[in-house]
Amino acid sequence: MRAMVFEGSGRPLAVTEIAPPTPGEDQLLIRVGACAVCRTDLHIVDGELAEPKSALVPGHQIVGVVAQKGARVDRYAVGDRVGVPWLGWTCGVCAFCRSGRENLCDRARFTGYQLDGGFAEFAVADHRFCFALPAEYTDVEAAPLLCAGLIGYRALRAAGDAKRIGLYGFGAAAHIIAQVALHEGRAIYAFTRPGDAATAAFARGLGASWAGGSDAAPPEPLDAALIFAPVGALVPAALRVVAKGGTVVCAGIHMSDIPSFPYAELWGERMVRSVANLTRRDAEEFLALAPRVPVKTKTSVYPLARANEALGDLRHGRLEGSAVLLP
Repeated sequence: MRAMVFEGSGRPLAVTEIAPPTPGEDQLLIRVGACAVCRTDLHIVDGELAEPKSALVPGHQIVGVVAQKGARVDRYAVGDRVGVPWLGWTCGVCAFCRSGRENLCDRARFTGYQLDGGFAEFAVADHRFCFALPAEYTDVEAAPLLCAGLIGYRALRAAGDAKRIGLYGFGAAAHIIAQVALHEGRAIYAFTRPGDAATAAFARGLGASWAGGSDAAPPEPLDAALIFAPVGALVPAALRVVAKGGTVVCAGIHMSDIPSFPYAELWGERMVRSVANLTRRDAEEFLALAPRVPVKTKTSVYPLARANEALGDLRHGRLEGSAVLLP
C-alpha cells in the first residue's frame, strides 16, 4: 500500500510503498477513506513531541470501512464505517482507567504517534477505540470530528457553564466547537493572529459576537477562554480578559513556555487548566451531539501524496478549518 512515512524530525514525509498491516486479535483492518490533518501531526513532524515510533505513519483522524476483523472482534462487520481518534489503547487497569480518566493512563498509546495512523491506504486499530460515525457526514466531513471536534468538546466541557467564551486560535477545533457553544446558547469571542482579517471574518460568519487579534481586548469580560494555539504567551493574555472566577483552558498537547505574569492577573479565583487527550465517553457523547447541532466542518482536501503541502499550509496559517487527506 501507499503511505506517507515520517522518518525523523526535519525531514518531509516520504511517499512509500509498504506492506498493508495485519490486524491482531482485537483489531480492525480499515480501508482509509479520509484522514484529517491535526496540529499534533505537525508537532510530531517538527520534533516538538519526543519519541514517535520509527518509520511512523502519522494521522489520527481516520475515517474508513472495515476490511478485516481480528478473531476477538464482535462489534463491527466487514463494510461498516468507523472512525479512529488519537487515543488508540489504554491499559484498563490503572487508577486513571478505573476512574473514568483513561485519557491520563500512563501506558496509553496514541494513533499516529506510537501506533501507525491514517496517512495511508490502510490502517489497523483496536476495535474498542473505534467509533461508528453519524450517517449525516461524508468521510471528508467526518474526519475533523475525530480530534479537532473531540478535543474542542473536552475543552468546552472543562469551561463548565461559562456563557461568554473566548477562543484563541480559530482553526480546526475552534470552528467546530464554536458551533456547539452557540447551539448551547453561549456567546463566542474569536481571537486570531493580529491583522488576520480573513479568519476574523470566518469566525463572525459562524456566529461569533466579536472577532479580533489575540492582542486585543473583547468588548466585555469573559467567563472562560479556550486556547487552541500552541503559544504560551496567550495564557496571561487570556487571564487578562476573563472575569473573576473565570477559567483558561489550554487545549493543545504541546505549547511554548508560558511567560511569567503578575499574580494579580490570576487572583480573583481565576483558574488555568489543561486538557489532555480524550476518553471514549467524550467520543460517544460528541458524535451523538454533532448531527443534532448540526456541526458543519470546513475542509480543504488534498491527495495523500500532498500531505507535506497540507502540513505546510497548517504551519503557516493558510487554512480555514481542517485539511483532509484522501488516499
